[in-house]
Amino acid sequence: MSAVMDISPAGFIAERRVSMPTGEMVVRVRQSHLALDQLIGFAARNNAKRGFLFLSKVLGKHWPVRPSVMATMHELLAQHIPHQAGTVVFIGMAETAIGLGQGVFEAWCRRHPEQPALFLPTTRYRVGSGDVLVFQEAHSHAPHQYLHVPEEPLRSLLQDASALVLIDDEVSTGNTFVNLVDACRVQCPRLASVHISTITNFMGEAASAALAQRFGLPVTHAGALDGEYEFVPDTLATASARSGNEEATSNTALTGCFGRLGIARPLAAPVAIAQEIFAGVTAGQTVLVLGTGEFLHTPFLLAQALEQLGADVTFQSTTRSPILQWGAVRHVLQFADIYGEGVDNFLYNVKPGQYDHVLICHETAIGQGLTQLAHALDGRLLHFKNEGGH
Repeated sequence: MSAVMDISPAGFIAERRVSMPTGEMVVRVRQSHLALDQLIGFAARNNAKRGFLFLSKVLGKHWPVRPSVMATMHELLAQHIPHQAGTVVFIGMAETAIGLGQGVFEAWCRRHPEQPALFLPTTRYRVGSGDVLVFQEAHSHAPHQYLHVPEEPLRSLLQDASALVLIDDEVSTGNTFVNLVDACRVQCPRLASVHISTITNFMGEAASAALAQRFGLPVTHAGALDGEYEFVPDTLATASARSGNEEATSNTALTGCFGRLGIARPLAAPVAIAQEIFAGVTAGQTVLVLGTGEFLHTPFLLAQALEQLGADVTFQSTTRSPILQWGAVRHVLQFADIYGEGVDNFLYNVKPGQYDHVLICHETAIGQGLTQLAHALDGRLLHFKNEGGH
């Protein structure tokens, strides 16, 4: 069990101390749009490089969330992106924040329909034989990330970028963002500024202020919570943590249909599928829509369409990240890899039988992992092969 205490140190609105199996955490909140417990829980990562996780309760990854709550966060982050003349390139960070990134991009596009913009997700996987940028997320259990360089005409948007908007659920050091911007410089010769858009910022004032010098560019940052943290690891606990495959997987059979290779417009919502599913949901029944791995935004749009039709629906996703069953992780479901890497996949905070309908949305071919997941949850597999359909 965690030992939790709230106090209000000078200059902060709250302080939280948490004893984890992997170490001791202190979080200080400077300002926040929502209460700390509404935004995040605390989890212990099964990773010797970083033994903790700020587990978002509004992201739709490790915790079930109403689609409308997710959409509100997309709008909040989008409205705080500073105006920038010229082309704006949005980058969502794999795997956790790909859906967040695409949601913020679409919310911004609705606000600025005439301004040129491009969305690109980072990824663990190579798609096709086109050019890629490679950078490091050093603390991750899978540190190598790719950013696919799009083909024309989207490549010209990347090359014309005057601003990068980097989107993640949280930032704690800024190192990954620095590595990413360094990788982008050759492709973005006109780059004039960087905006960091995160749900939570735990870098602290000094590290945040130093970002402009590290980037060599003007930097702004906005999110739902601003604060700082300290973590003292338990050496014995983290030494025994297992990690996943540390190399990205190349040449998978994935497609660029959902924005993986770049997209300059909102994705079409799968409205017809939502209507078909809703017709089979009776009053009082609950629905869980699951994204899988990096396939997040189209499943979110399905969940959002179901909610708008009147369904009692929540959304979240599977992941390759190993997290201990402790704290904000109340249940762990482990199953075989669905992306062909040979590493374990996980679903957190969902118990078999918890929902009347479970819709498992996937971009990969049906294999052992998806079959195991569907069997465990009595779920329906929805293989999306193109935008808006399956």
